Amino acid sequence: MHPPHRLEFRGLTKRFGPVAAVTGLTFDVEPGRVTGFLGPNGSGKTTTLRMLLGLVAPDAGTARIGGRGYRDLPEPARTVGAVLEASNFHPARTGRDHLRVYADMLGAPAARIELVLALTGIADAAHRKAGGYSTGMRQRLNLATALLGDPPVLVLDEPTNGLDPEGIAWLRRLLRDLAAEGRTVLVASHVLSEAERLVDDVVVMHRGELLTAGALDALTADGTGLEQAFLRLTGAAA
Repeated sequence: MHPPHRLEFRGLTKRFGPVAAVTGLTFDVEPGRVTGFLGPNGSGKTTTLRMLLGLVAPDAGTARIGGRGYRDLPEPARTVGAVLEASNFHPARTGRDHLRVYADMLGAPAARIELVLALTGIADAAHRKAGGYSTGMRQRLNLATALLGDPPVLVLDEPTNGLDPEGIAWLRRLLRDLAAEGRTVLVASHVLSEAERLVDDVVVMHRGELLTAGALDALTADGTGLEQAFLRLTGAAA
């Protein structure tokens, strides 16, 4: 029995030529919690997310959403709201017009556009061309786009890029609110100090392999923090 929006990774493996990007990855991401998918750049996080979203085919193993592959979901774009690092903004299109294009594709009502603009704090900038947005504003527009279909699953790759401390605090509140509604929230990050303030659970990768998965509180129970815990796990503390 699969909870409808649990993410399940089983033996997920991917090579690019001689490079083992992901090896034998097995873990779950539970609904109702914010899970940090953590590790340095190049550790295999983005490749894993791309396999979950059906953008890259695994060499072995599976990545499923409630027991189904992304492409087998009845309404994938309404089930999973994804923000990968690449932004697809037409620079001459306003923030609101960008959302209108995606809302039309999803069949989302116009009222949903205004709701996600308010939710992400960019309603006042919605009339401006996206080409003039700061990195932080683009991140907020990315998130607004992901939320258009009111998805029960959110997959965010490096969502704190370009956000100032106030923006990170805002993102923490938003993600916790979304998880409290029963959504599954997976946040990939290489900045452990920022991720520590965002998440309930952690999945830590290093060189394509899983180091640990579980509650943040358990990993940092000795009071030294997530960065020190990561160094211990990788044997780099010395």
